[in-house]
Amino acid sequence: MTMIQIKPCMGSINPSNNPLGPVIPLLLDGKEINTDVTYDVVSPTTGKTIYKSSSASVEDAKRAVESAQTAFETWSQVKPNDRRDILLRVGDILIRDKEILRKIVNQETGEVDSMFDFEFGLAIQACKSVAGLISAVRGSVPTVCDEGKSAMVLREPFGVVLSIAPWNAPYILGFRSCLGPLAMGNTVILKGSEFSPGVYYKIASILHEAGIPRGCLNTIIHRPQDAAAVTSALIESPGIRKINFTGSAHVGGIIASQAARLLKPTLMELGGKTPTIVCEDANLQEAAMGATRGSFINSGQVCMCTERIIVHAAVADQFKEIFKQTIDQVYGNLNGLQLVNGLPVTKNKKLLSDAISKGAQVVHGDPNHNAAVNTAMRPVVLEGVKEGMEIYYTESFGPTVSLFTVENDEEAIKLANDTEYGLTASVYTEDLRRALRIAKKIQAGAVHINDMSVHDESSLPHGGFKNSGYGRFNSVEGLEEWVQTKTITWKD
Repeated sequence: MTMIQIKPCMGSINPSNNPLGPVIPLLLDGKEINTDVTYDVVSPTTGKTIYKSSSASVEDAKRAVESAQTAFETWSQVKPNDRRDILLRVGDILIRDKEILRKIVNQETGEVDSMFDFEFGLAIQACKSVAGLISAVRGSVPTVCDEGKSAMVLREPFGVVLSIAPWNAPYILGFRSCLGPLAMGNTVILKGSEFSPGVYYKIASILHEAGIPRGCLNTIIHRPQDAAAVTSALIESPGIRKINFTGSAHVGGIIASQAARLLKPTLMELGGKTPTIVCEDANLQEAAMGATRGSFINSGQVCMCTERIIVHAAVADQFKEIFKQTIDQVYGNLNGLQLVNGLPVTKNKKLLSDAISKGAQVVHGDPNHNAAVNTAMRPVVLEGVKEGMEIYYTESFGPTVSLFTVENDEEAIKLANDTEYGLTASVYTEDLRRALRIAKKIQAGAVHINDMSVHDESSLPHGGFKNSGYGRFNSVEGLEEWVQTKTITWKD
């Protein structure tokens, strides 16, 4: 038997060093590549350029695919235990580099320490979980009907996977997008957000240091104006066999339609319009804190963030007051919550203006408040939101939330499901039977009882219903996304 040697190809990569140099490179075929075309990476917290990033071209994309195709021939034959050990080493390196990783994401996206600690823990958990579950995905030798025949069912990797990951919670979402495919023997083109190139540089360099061979993971970062050309070139490349995407439903629809024309499978985790239901028997202090955290964590820039709080009429007034106090308790000393740039601030203020002009009322906050920087805004809570208002339908992806009052569980469920999205939801009640009854009727990929709507655990499958996507990340279900089934039969 030929033994496969796993040789990490570090090239000029030195992932233990601070990558905050003058230019962030691409990582192609195990080497740092500085492209002729670059763009400025601007910090939302200061408005100043941190550094420049290399910007990939269509030719760079083609090179990345060719490199990954070559690497697949060897990587697909590496034993599961060897892949497991690499992923476990990734977790150790993450712990070593924690503070530099914190600094990078804070500068690039404005992510605060509490959010970093939250997603950093999830990233380490994901490495350990995926490593431990590799051997759980296996083939079988079923009994067949025909006499004198036998069969086996194999689970084989697809080949080269295109993983497209966003800027919000980029460590967990970036690692999540590539760990599963790599664990199952695929190679990966990791296309990260232009807002966080340093994060994606570190993700790739850490995986290389842990032992990923050259070509198994190539990064693509590009200027916004090159997105359509580079992404289309990747999707249309014959070498790309499957695609996973985490981001908005709008962009996900474009990617899925392009892939569908080429009969390429996709895995999509898209937007949300998440409801939190507060029953009249709920612990209102607990519900208010869960709604506060679920609505405004990472400044509302999480697809699982609560956007609609649905409260039973019997406790609506009481909950409203506690909710306002809780927001002040958690965020009252801040001039504004930091967003990734000025565009989501403008979007949220337009949504608020439209709703108020059509009869919605402000429960808490000031829609007209201007923070010290134009990339931040304070939390705002509305009530009286109804159909015909843009915010009723649109994912705000910012620090705005709408408060609704209902008379019974049936109204709460109907309102919770009155959206094109279905990613997560949460329910607060002291009656577990009631909570389970409500949870089963909510059209969402996950429902969390007596906890906030933002919940991502690597041991649990994660994904949405309706326009929130399809397929699953995490857990065994997530790993099974990255193998295809082959049946072999033979005469005994």
